[in-house]
Amino acid sequence: MYYNFKEIEKKWQKKWQDAHAFRAQVDPKRKKYYLLEMFPYPSGKIHMGHVRNYTIGDVAGRFKTLEGYNVMHPMGFDAFGQPAENAAIKNKTKPADWTHKCIKEMETELKKMGFSYDWEREVSTCESDYYKWNQWIFLKMLERGLAYKKASSVNWCPSCQTTLANEEVIDGACWRCHAEVEQKDLEQWYLKISEYKERLLEDLSQLKNWPPRVLAMQSNWIGKSSGVDIYFRLKNSDKSIPVFTTRVDTIFGATYIVLAPEHPLVKDLIKGTPQEKEAQEFIKKVIAESKVVRSASDVKKEGVFTGSFAVNPINNEEVPVWIADYVLMEYGTGAIMAVPTHDQRDFLFAKEHRLPMRIVIKPKDSPLKPADDLSEAYEGDGVQINSGEFNGLNNQEAKIKIAQWMEAKGIGRIQTHFRLRDWLISRQRYWGTPIPVIYCPDCGIVPVAYKDLPVKLPASAPFTGEGGSPLNKVKKFVEVKCPKCKGKASRETDTMATFFDSSWYFLRFCSPEFKEAPFDAGEAKYWMVVDQYIGGIEHAILHLLYSRFFTKFFQDMGMIDFTEPFDKLLTQGMVLKDGEVMSKSKGNIVDPDSMIKNYGADALRLFILFAAPPETELEWDERGLEGAFKYLNRVWRIQENLKGKADQEIIKILHRTIKKVSEDFAGFKFNTALASLMELTNAIYQNGADKEVFSRLVIMLSPIAPHFSEELWQILGNKESIFKAGWPKYDPDLLVEESVTLVIQVNGKVRSKIQVGRDTPDDKLKELVLKDEKLLAWLEGKSPKKFIVVPQKLVNIVL
Repeated sequence: MYYNFKEIEKKWQKKWQDAHAFRAQVDPKRKKYYLLEMFPYPSGKIHMGHVRNYTIGDVAGRFKTLEGYNVMHPMGFDAFGQPAENAAIKNKTKPADWTHKCIKEMETELKKMGFSYDWEREVSTCESDYYKWNQWIFLKMLERGLAYKKASSVNWCPSCQTTLANEEVIDGACWRCHAEVEQKDLEQWYLKISEYKERLLEDLSQLKNWPPRVLAMQSNWIGKSSGVDIYFRLKNSDKSIPVFTTRVDTIFGATYIVLAPEHPLVKDLIKGTPQEKEAQEFIKKVIAESKVVRSASDVKKEGVFTGSFAVNPINNEEVPVWIADYVLMEYGTGAIMAVPTHDQRDFLFAKEHRLPMRIVIKPKDSPLKPADDLSEAYEGDGVQINSGEFNGLNNQEAKIKIAQWMEAKGIGRIQTHFRLRDWLISRQRYWGTPIPVIYCPDCGIVPVAYKDLPVKLPASAPFTGEGGSPLNKVKKFVEVKCPKCKGKASRETDTMATFFDSSWYFLRFCSPEFKEAPFDAGEAKYWMVVDQYIGGIEHAILHLLYSRFFTKFFQDMGMIDFTEPFDKLLTQGMVLKDGEVMSKSKGNIVDPDSMIKNYGADALRLFILFAAPPETELEWDERGLEGAFKYLNRVWRIQENLKGKADQEIIKILHRTIKKVSEDFAGFKFNTALASLMELTNAIYQNGADKEVFSRLVIMLSPIAPHFSEELWQILGNKESIFKAGWPKYDPDLLVEESVTLVIQVNGKVRSKIQVGRDTPDDKLKELVLKDEKLLAWLEGKSPKKFIVVPQKLVNIVL
């Protein structure tokens, strides 16, 4: 007897939709649970990564519903972005038409999976009633000096014809199209996220329920370092190079200076020198490289001499100035003093380029080899040598004294630096939120009035994929009157980075129809914070950091009373096939729709959860999906042979299972929860079950296989949805085993085991133990000297 999954799933999806089963409403009398998975870009087809992410979330939401929580589980679409423009060019259509078509397709596929979304709260970031509030937020930031425009060298994708934030450059390539990134000087809009750097760092301590890996990635990206800015004067010049170091104790060992290729002084230093051409070619090559690879300590370091020298202020020694790949503009001042004997990257570079080395710290109780004989840098603590008046000091003490001495002399300054840089949001594309400012020849930059929001995208624009933003070519959009002087003016044609859209969408879900502000403060007060957030580790820096920034901004505006948006964070692992991440280019995509047609959504959900814990990678294997389908059919057949009354043994197994599955669901250990449910199913086949036992099994299975469980629940005679039944409780008294396995030792060595009653008295234990046939051979006819009992665990006989 097989269950007809096609009819059953279609039936219950319609019933849920007609009954508004997942509609979330504020109810102060009930404890809320806000569950959210990172919303998708509407590509048109869901993939197995979506299926895994959203199944994990759906099981958590349905479990919390059964526990009695008022669950809000919304869904929407991160709908702006470059891919829609690329698709519009390729398919000769409009980005809006393409995006809306993809959204409809994804909605259909997500509903086929039986996910418990409150579709009445759906938002799409490409709709003007959403991006109006992007513009509102931007103007509020502009008023507070947190949005500003400046000219700078930016990452430029020649393929997408747009700028990229540092975080969007991966291994020297565009994160979207993988084209090689170039440097270009442009005036761009920035958000002053650096204003929040201390709070973003300090408040990481509040995030007790985030993966340590994510916390470390955010902390490293913010990158707080305490040290000293040292001023190295350029030889024959009144200019200085500020160099930041956290190791001022090694200043006497500095034998050269290294600048980042992007450093603003580089152009002047190399201009007209014999090294100019070589340096320019080197700079172009390095800028396209991954910053992770550039800063790694075990990779060969490359660089060129600028032809210039600087003066070490502590001893007036002239040192050469180099450009090297391992120095990043994002760190400190973009310039370092190189101490090859005490920094491994400097050591590798000095060895490669035959630069001088000098030891200034030696281990306390052992000598170092001469500098030229070292096989690696000594980076540990020790005693100062070759360090003038600071010789003999412990280097940690010397750090403080040298810093204070330099500050007193005016040749250095104790300073704290952050790696975090302001967030570039300008993009030269059409399909994004228009930046709401107007340029007037007389009045300068003029913000659009709040009453005139939204600044809507024109319905169409010429798409060629070349020449920057298509908005530049839409005369009706660009040409406007200045709001102040009424003279001729022009609109900003850059649009916002899509990460702006996703930095606050979780708040919009609280009140998606609200027309007075980005969100209703009262609704947000009830629903926020997000109790459980689920998404990929690839968003650990970009999206999560920006969302935390926006939340703190809203708090400063008095719109919310919390500092962090997400309580618990789960980062699910990727879905692999044949050991590789599924992708179209590799030809290893498995279409969820075909799996649903062959096995049903519930079997697919069950396999996805049973195959691996949520945080780890999952290897696709259709045999596992077949096994999941067979298991559901096995459970389905139990209804045919129900007893009038279950025996005590199966009831005890049931209550142990309820306890284990409850704990596993709460901890997102769905694979082990399923293993327990399968064990219970096996026990039912061995011992039989009554309606009561079977009903509890079906309820526990319902978050994982909701259509299947709803149908069985109805067959069992229930009128209401299974998700109104409540999560089953276990009886602690039924968890206690009546018998225990007692280990028997002879002189401390295990010789046998026996089953005894849990509360067997010691004199009875002695009698039972001495009758054990396995034990008698080890006693060799001797009488025990001692009989040591550890209750319910072991007996040790001492001969």
